[in-house]
Amino acid sequence: MGKRNRIIAIGMICIGMLMLSGKWISFLSLVALLLLLLGIYKIRNGDIKKGYTFLAIGAVLILLDNLILVVAISLISLGLFYGKSKKMQPNEGFIQKMSFMSNFDWDQSPWVMKSMSVWHVLGESDLDLSLGMPEERETVIVFQGVMGDMDLDIPDYYGVEIEAFVLFGSIDFDGKKDSGMMNRLTWRSANYTDADYKVKVIVSYIVGDIDIRLI
Repeated sequence: MGKRNRIIAIGMICIGMLMLSGKWISFLSLVALLLLLLGIYKIRNGDIKKGYTFLAIGAVLILLDNLILVVAISLISLGLFYGKSKKMQPNEGFIQKMSFMSNFDWDQSPWVMKSMSVWHVLGESDLDLSLGMPEERETVIVFQGVMGDMDLDIPDYYGVEIEAFVLFGSIDFDGKKDSGMMNRLTWRSANYTDADYKVKVIVSYIVGDIDIRLI
């Protein structure tokens, strides 16, 4: 990473940490945190509907009472993305996008598969790799942000590697679902080494719901 990019990334992270060090905890914040913990507890014990309801209410209370906190978390997330984006992309010429809200409907019709890094505060992504038309032998697709919902369909003729992390939320891999806090998935298809076309997907959200299906 270049010196300029490093300074920008460190600056964003430092500003976010300074904002977090302020006195932002209030009674409403404590209630919101308790609701988030209760939501995680409910999800881990199989009460999915109530769990996500508590998580949603807690998130809304935090947004209402802690705008500075939300901005701080967003800055830290963006700083980490900005600092690591180039390291995740082995080739030059990849697309880099940053936005508050984004939506990718790449499951309806054929789409051009390019190496790209995307960051958003709120994002919804539906990717069907069977409809993707790769431009290069190895494609790296990175999605990072604060809150995200991703559906990913993987055909068996691509060599695919996945790195997924969700701080709060769930990761469902081919019907096996892990919900709650700090969920991580690392997976590589059996044909990855010998495949003519390879796709690496890196997904990381603070709050997220990731569904991955093998087709």
